[in-house]
Amino acid sequence: MNTPLAERLRPTTLSDYISQQHLVGPQGALTQGLKQGLIPSMILWGPPGIGKTTLATIIAKTSDRPFYNLSAINSGVKDVREVIEKAKQSGGLFTTKNPILFIDEIHRFSKSQQDSLLQAVEKGWVTLIGATTENPSFEVISALLSRCQVYTLNPFEKKDLEDLLQRAITTDEVLSSIQIRLKETEALIRLSGGDARKLLNIFELIINSESSEKIIITNKLVTEKVQNNAALYDKSGDQHYDIISAFIKSIRGSDPNAAVYWLARMLSGGEDVKFIARRLLILASEDIGNANPTALVMANSTMQAVASIGMPDARIVLSQCATYLACSPKSNAAYQAINAAMQTVKNTGNLSVPLDLRNAPTKLMKTLGYGEEYKYAHNYDQNFVAQEFLPKEIKSTTFYAPGDNAREQTQKDFLKHRWKDKYNY
Repeated sequence: MNTPLAERLRPTTLSDYISQQHLVGPQGALTQGLKQGLIPSMILWGPPGIGKTTLATIIAKTSDRPFYNLSAINSGVKDVREVIEKAKQSGGLFTTKNPILFIDEIHRFSKSQQDSLLQAVEKGWVTLIGATTENPSFEVISALLSRCQVYTLNPFEKKDLEDLLQRAITTDEVLSSIQIRLKETEALIRLSGGDARKLLNIFELIINSESSEKIIITNKLVTEKVQNNAALYDKSGDQHYDIISAFIKSIRGSDPNAAVYWLARMLSGGEDVKFIARRLLILASEDIGNANPTALVMANSTMQAVASIGMPDARIVLSQCATYLACSPKSNAAYQAINAAMQTVKNTGNLSVPLDLRNAPTKLMKTLGYGEEYKYAHNYDQNFVAQEFLPKEIKSTTFYAPGDNAREQTQKDFLKHRWKDKYNY
């Protein structure tokens, strides 16, 4: 049998669907909607391998509606319009069962591609079901989002995944003919990362690699088999977190060559360019900061550019930004400063704002001395006068220490000159 195990076990009814009782349970939102024949356009938001595509298929089958399936990775505006025209024709004028248009990874659609869906959703020509692993508040345009119900799919619990494995052993035509015992499941679940599809792929790989009539699944067996089949994890998105980590660390380590290599790996694997751009934006502040303030400007421009143009041209912009950031001087001083300040807030609680720093919009507040002793900096020589701006309990505490680089050395000199003994770096 050539059909993969994950496909053979794909649920066909809501009762077969694992977890998500808030949606598919007896009182679940989708269960009740299907009973009443009311299926709104929706966005299914959840991690990979949670069953978003399966759920869309079940909704279409249960409601007996035509089903059109597009992937945002390889579909454009032209494809969307063609499907909408087919949907309009198949839906008919006097039927409430309008076709379902399912778009996988809808967060990868550009604004113009998402705009092309608006009229069809608004007019009811199609019921849109979009699937995304990213927060739709950030990735779906507001006009489209306002016309859709967002349903959140929760990550699988350990028990859910163990139940799935038991279901595979007992109900699958192939596996049920083999003696399989799940002695340990930790390694299987850890390596799957909570992705049910990946879990079943790994499980099938291990079963197929064993020739004995009785197979006992242990953590040791799973680890050995996976290590000998590393290619299983070198497909689009499977090494998502490891590769983005290598990418960021290469830039932090000022190696543009390695940065471009890991960037190429992500792009070749179909990684979302907006996800990459967001990580560059964070890095520009966390790892470069005031050592080169232009890095943040560059990263922000990159994020806007890739959102506008998409692939394949976004690769050029991302490469320019990655190499620029890699070749920039590095400083985590701003990152360290906010962490230290937040830890102090956690430790000391809500300390009172000193009276001289408080706003005094009313006569009573002025009578109480709010702002009375505040010294307006611009009234003094060089627009500066020494005064304490922190609560008295933590006065003179230093959070920000400029890094050892040319730009922040200028800041350090400025602070030492202004504050004399307070900033004695």
